[in-house]
Amino acid sequence: MQKTFSGLVKLLFPDGGATPEEIRELLTLAIEGRKRVKDQLMRIDSTYPEVEFSFADRSGRVTKVQTLEEREHPRWYHRRNVEEVGEAVIELDPPHLDRGAPASAPIRGAPESRDPPASTTPDVPRGPAPGHVTFVENQEGVSFDALLGPWLDKAAVITLTDPYIRVYHQMRNLMELLEVVALRKPDGEDVQFQLITAPDPDDIERQTGYLEQIRNGIAPLGVEFSWAFDGTSTIHARHLVTDTGWKILLDRGLDVFQRADLNNGFSPANRHQRFRQVKAFEVTYLQEGAAAL
Repeated sequence: MQKTFSGLVKLLFPDGGATPEEIRELLTLAIEGRKRVKDQLMRIDSTYPEVEFSFADRSGRVTKVQTLEEREHPRWYHRRNVEEVGEAVIELDPPHLDRGAPASAPIRGAPESRDPPASTTPDVPRGPAPGHVTFVENQEGVSFDALLGPWLDKAAVITLTDPYIRVYHQMRNLMELLEVVALRKPDGEDVQFQLITAPDPDDIERQTGYLEQIRNGIAPLGVEFSWAFDGTSTIHARHLVTDTGWKILLDRGLDVFQRADLNNGFSPANRHQRFRQVKAFEVTYLQEGAAAL
């Protein structure tokens, strides 16, 4: 692990000068690679002891390293799929599992695993509450409903600023966010949703046509959608602002999902956001008048 980290630093920063955040990222990558090997050995041979993979910086702050699979599927990740009988080790074949057992039941013959978190949903601040969350490349389980919905509740006016709402998949992301607003708002109430974006220099007619279709499609659900083009063509920051005092900073805007087969109506990833993999992105929740500000 130390050699891996040292090698990465020499390759990427041969003259030195890596920032603390860059060192943290490389160290996390090196430890994660070693952890994958160790965790696999623990599945093969249950005599291997558990090891906590972490590191501390000069201030004493400790960072525990986990793999993406461990965060998303903790219940299965920490199970050892073996049973010891005397000195023999018998691997359990999946067909022999108790198919009638509930999902929370331990695998027969496998030692009890560590208690998993109550949910594998990505860590977003409970609430709504101010906070900051980071998502890694290829992570699943993300949806606009969980990520943004609670912060948009009770808002009568929502403004999205995103200069890159132009092509089809970006328009689809926008429509899916509007659907979340429509589903969460109280019956009989209307929500005004305004988009501030940049005109598409390649095909503004197509862009306008998409926006008109979105406006007409969402209107019967009680969401009044409108848009305005930024005349300066200088906007870059992407964020959501509500009349309830929330400002949500979106470093990638709504374009957080990796490419999916949108033509396949039978693909779960096409129909539900939680089954799609995401790009690496961050979200910050700010509240007007909060003490932290």
